[in-house]
Amino acid sequence: MTSETTITRRISEWASGLRYEDLDQDAIDAARRFLFDTLGCALGGFGMEDVRIFLEHLDEMGGAGKCTLIGAGSKTNAVSATMANSLMARAMDYNDIYWKQDPSHPSDIIPGVLALAEHEGLDGRRILVGIVVAYEFEMRLCEAAIPGIRERGWHHATLTSFATPVAAGCMLGLNAEQIQHAIGISGSHCHTLGAVTAGKLTMMKNTVDPMAVREGVEAALLARRGYEGPEHVIEGKEGMVHCLGESWDLGKLEDGLGDGFRISQCGMKSYPTEALTHAPITAVLDLVRENGLKAEDVAAVQIESIARAADILSDPSKYDPKTRETADHSLPYCIAAALADLKVTPQQFTVEKIADPRIRAQLNKVKVVANEEFEKLFPAKQATRVTIKTASGQEFVKRRDMPKGDPRDPMSEEELQIKFDALAEPILSDRRRQELRETVFSLEKLDSAGRLMELCVADVS
Repeated sequence: MTSETTITRRISEWASGLRYEDLDQDAIDAARRFLFDTLGCALGGFGMEDVRIFLEHLDEMGGAGKCTLIGAGSKTNAVSATMANSLMARAMDYNDIYWKQDPSHPSDIIPGVLALAEHEGLDGRRILVGIVVAYEFEMRLCEAAIPGIRERGWHHATLTSFATPVAAGCMLGLNAEQIQHAIGISGSHCHTLGAVTAGKLTMMKNTVDPMAVREGVEAALLARRGYEGPEHVIEGKEGMVHCLGESWDLGKLEDGLGDGFRISQCGMKSYPTEALTHAPITAVLDLVRENGLKAEDVAAVQIESIARAADILSDPSKYDPKTRETADHSLPYCIAAALADLKVTPQQFTVEKIADPRIRAQLNKVKVVANEEFEKLFPAKQATRVTIKTASGQEFVKRRDMPKGDPRDPMSEEELQIKFDALAEPILSDRRRQELRETVFSLEKLDSAGRLMELCVADVS
């Protein structure tokens, strides 16, 4: 196997040649929407405890540079800015979602694209290309393992370590050989154990993907200097396929490249929770509102979903969540919050709310069961059926086949703006939020990434 025949080489050839003029309008529009949503999530995440800890750590470690830390406004190097800003975007589990075999959040890579754009003094068009490339390969990697790598015991951050260096290489203007080496550098050492999302969850749940993004950015910077990585890191001896098990559709990584772009098929989150909670939350809220139900009226809630929802989201630890990370991956808690508060927003995941007796009283009413029919429909549909039984003997049933925010039921511009404002309002003034929105949605006119990042700095105490 020569380097010219490896998958990493063919991917790199395509990525190194992609230009803004090659993007279609759907991809450009989607990239701007996801950038806007990601910046909102990062601005909201700026106040999270894990972000505070990491920023204190970063301040102690040092690392001068040209790249802006969202919210804080201080400057650091591209690698550190990537890690910190990606953690902000991920911290609330509110950023985008793509789930085909494996789930992932391609927007975790956007802060790496922005850091390199600011580091290199690049314009808005290059940012759009970098975002589209990031989504293209993150999403293709999700589709390639059948079943997903989570079923093999690995976390999807493993896939991010292969996708990020491709996007980072595009931002740095690397040639095909250099991008290939960047994939090899990052992909050969950044595999992430599925333990981070099993059972009781910790801060690492939202940290592992930013770590993979950081490594992918550094890999591209090293490759630019001539550092080399294994060319056969995907399909060769002791590469990804060899080590992570059989049953891969590797054609998903390269077939039809350029015939449309995957980014248009990615979804947004309407709730700051794990993706498979979204359809059940929406169905419960619909039933409660349509029928004027109160939490005290409800005797039982049955959630029918796919097997991995029952496995990931309703094990014993999810009936007694103590942390935000466990609560936002707990289907019983999310449904309990919906019943008690008639909404599921970041406000439902504070330490105080998680201990709220009224929410806690609903937890054991919720039962999650696997439905074989729904299993066969996945991933084309994320079907769920909710049955609410009341203390008076009434029964209400609702089925949803996809969550709000799915490309087939997208968030409206108004909904996206409401989400952004709710996240950004505590630290950005009305004027700055408006200017940031205008800049993002006319990004192709932006001369310098530095201006975009300046608008992401807090101007409210």
